[in-house]
Amino acid sequence: MCGIVGYIGMRDSQDILLSGLKKLEYRGYDSAGVAVYTENGLEIRKAEGRLAVLESQLQQKPLTGSIGIGHTRWATHGKPSDSNSHPHTDQTMKFSVVHNGIIENYLELKEELMLKGHTFVSETDTEVISHLIAEEYQGDIVMAVQKAIKRMRGAYAIAVLTEHEPDKLVAVRLASPLIIGIGEGENFIGSDIPAILEYTRNVYILNDGEMAVLTKDRVELMTIEGNFIAREMFHVDWDWVTAEKGGYDHFMLKEIHEQPKAYLDTMGSRIATDDSKIILNEISMSEQEIRGIQRIHVVACGTAYHAGLVGKQVIESLVRIPVEAEVGSEYRYRSPIITKDTLVIAVSQSGETADTLAALREAKRLGARVVAITNVVGSSVAREADDVIVTWAGPEIAVASTKAYTTQLIAFYLLGLYMAQVRGTLEGAQIREIIAALRRLPEQAQRILEQQGEIKAYAELVAEHDNMFFIGRSLDYAVAQEGSLKLKEISYIHSEAYPAGELKHGTLALIEEGIPVIALATQPELFEKTVSNIKEVKARGAFVLGIANADDEELVKSVDRLLTIPKTLPILTPALSVIPLQLLAYYASLARGNDVDKPRNLAKSVTVE
Repeated sequence: MCGIVGYIGMRDSQDILLSGLKKLEYRGYDSAGVAVYTENGLEIRKAEGRLAVLESQLQQKPLTGSIGIGHTRWATHGKPSDSNSHPHTDQTMKFSVVHNGIIENYLELKEELMLKGHTFVSETDTEVISHLIAEEYQGDIVMAVQKAIKRMRGAYAIAVLTEHEPDKLVAVRLASPLIIGIGEGENFIGSDIPAILEYTRNVYILNDGEMAVLTKDRVELMTIEGNFIAREMFHVDWDWVTAEKGGYDHFMLKEIHEQPKAYLDTMGSRIATDDSKIILNEISMSEQEIRGIQRIHVVACGTAYHAGLVGKQVIESLVRIPVEAEVGSEYRYRSPIITKDTLVIAVSQSGETADTLAALREAKRLGARVVAITNVVGSSVAREADDVIVTWAGPEIAVASTKAYTTQLIAFYLLGLYMAQVRGTLEGAQIREIIAALRRLPEQAQRILEQQGEIKAYAELVAEHDNMFFIGRSLDYAVAQEGSLKLKEISYIHSEAYPAGELKHGTLALIEEGIPVIALATQPELFEKTVSNIKEVKARGAFVLGIANADDEELVKSVDRLLTIPKTLPILTPALSVIPLQLLAYYASLARGNDVDKPRNLAKSVTVE
């Protein structure tokens, strides 16, 4: 949940560490810190608050040295504070550690170390690591780290620097992302590629149970047992400029506007040039294996779970296979029923979501085949799944996901159509009709974005309220849940999403004069019933914004304001109807004076359970 950077070379490390931390601040921003080996030995600077607080301190009192590690934190153990900030050291101030993840047995280790005379100054689990390494050190930092991690239980990525061997950095990965950047006369550590992309495009992606030893001229990869590893470098072919704001006020707004292009990129070459079929070369299952699938479990968390709710209905409709959409954090604790005919689809923007990764591993342990839908090549989910559909959304920096969600929808449409053509559940003409409609989505999404002024005006009204509701039926209900989450995440307005037909079973008691209700009514077969539900809330004083297809003329009679989306096939409407809800959340957050890209208490990639 935190960001790690490291540098060893000939240049000033402070500037490189700060540059990397700025690229990783989306991973955590409760506090930040750096450790640099200087002519005075190992020196630490760290501070509670945003990275700018640390940067100001370093401007006033810089650290000069060519080797260092840095960290930006999202709190798990211990509240945000200077003392709980990383890097952490042992009591001699000779060993420094930055850490992402959780050490599950840290209290046990802490008590043992205290009995040996160690004293601690923070509430964190991370501080235990630095003390444990110091305790194990006998002149070889690599061996000390290996001994220490054998005693640690949990999921983590760590980087270690010691004054005793200032020509080395040591990095370890176990279930939390970590990459190594390769330069000329310098090398780097990062939690994510953007942290080091300004300096190198050549990286090693560490797998679980692996470590790296860095000097300025060399990188050695090995297992945590000490067995050396030979691995081909990964060359990054996208530029950090793609993750800059590009003239938009916030990353979130930029990423909302990038969705038409992201749709095109995700479809890419996966649609035949004559629009007759879907080509998914990423799926290695034989046609016989696909025909043998009897049930599907979709596992995901947060926004990705909401994409899974749409994916469930898409696959059931197109392929006629029963699909269960499961919350990743619950999946492995309910003893899921998996047979050799079960397919599990794991969905994660980052590919590092701890709960989804744990669900994936449980599914594989029980014998399921796993297909991953993710935005990050080389991520844990991508590596551990049997097959991977990469969404190609590009870097997503804002904590509140937008284009990652909608490209996950596109991936579900492609997968559903591919399975339908293999199993013969759709005629060729039906597949061509849906593909033609998919092709129109980017242009239709762009037309919705051109209505943002109208959406902004409604959002400014919503921003004056502390409670509101989203309602819809079928696919509209799935989208309503994502719209509600988006609003909660960044505007801090309490909102709930309900199936419109459930209002009369209790929720109507909460409807009062003037309360905002967003009503989605894009599904033709349920339109009349949804209108009836809208009238129920209107009769009790709700102020209703309706979202409907462009050719629906009836809804305007039943709502206070109407926003229309371009007409598409009902099954594809989620890829369009969610866009005004994203903009609504964005402008409501802006109107309330919030930090849109970095909402309180949240981080981009949830890599702890």
